[in-house]
Amino acid sequence: MKFRKAISGLALAAAAALVLSGCSGGGGGEPEVVENPEFAEGTTMAELAAAGSITVGTKFDQPLFGLAGPDGTPEGFDVEIAKIIAAELGIAPENINWKETVSQNREPFIQDGQVDIVVATYTINDERKEVIDFAGPYYVAGQSFLVPTGNPKGITSDPSTLGDATVCTVTGSTSEDNIREYTDNIITVDKYSDCIEPIRSGQADALTTDNVILAGLADQNDGEFEVVDGTFTEEPYGIGLAKGDDEFRTFINDTLEAAEADGRWETAWTSTVGDNLALPEPPAVDRY
Repeated sequence: MKFRKAISGLALAAAAALVLSGCSGGGGGEPEVVENPEFAEGTTMAELAAAGSITVGTKFDQPLFGLAGPDGTPEGFDVEIAKIIAAELGIAPENINWKETVSQNREPFIQDGQVDIVVATYTINDERKEVIDFAGPYYVAGQSFLVPTGNPKGITSDPSTLGDATVCTVTGSTSEDNIREYTDNIITVDKYSDCIEPIRSGQADALTTDNVILAGLADQNDGEFEVVDGTFTEEPYGIGLAKGDDEFRTFINDTLEAAEADGRWETAWTSTVGDNLALPEPPAVDRY
């Protein structure tokens, strides 16, 4: 298929992106928006570029990855990844329509056409790939536990040692599926942030989900919680899109690879997550 000119000229794009985005943590700046991108007629990319806007599903309650700011606009690593994709379509950040997306509605939002893509700490797995497609992964997380500071229950990253501890997680998430293999003492809620109060009140002893989400919640509640060392799963985060849209999936994968090569991916990380977690190696995309 035909892709826009800038992706085929990565050497020039890399230099421009590094200068404009500033390669260090802190603010980072917005990704450069491609002017007049060219796409094959009839593709999703052509339609979105012509419309000049894109609707992105993301979390609004995940510190560091997707957290609504004072004006309601989300901020975080997922948000920056979505901006990079939009920029390659010629769409500026102010023309992105952000739709709050929780774990339970990510596939329905894609299937119903309520969003064009979902970038929302979204683990790629075979069950989900039966109804939607994924680009990426763009990051690999791992499941762990958030506990009160001091870890009074002595919970470790090995879920087989949970004993009678009650664990809170989100309904319909991969985290719920994973922890149910080890315990039935589970409280489920709509959002990971909804687990904070049950832990405070003693209804739950820990929250389990991906370590990066837990790190964000610990950061948001300074000194109150800690993340136990280690993980017990690998959670490759992907970008959800409509099933069968191979051209769009290829375009997003190309964009991710370009961003990893030219420094935009690193800028997105350091400007959002960098103060809380070390810079990881970006994963290879899976062109299944």
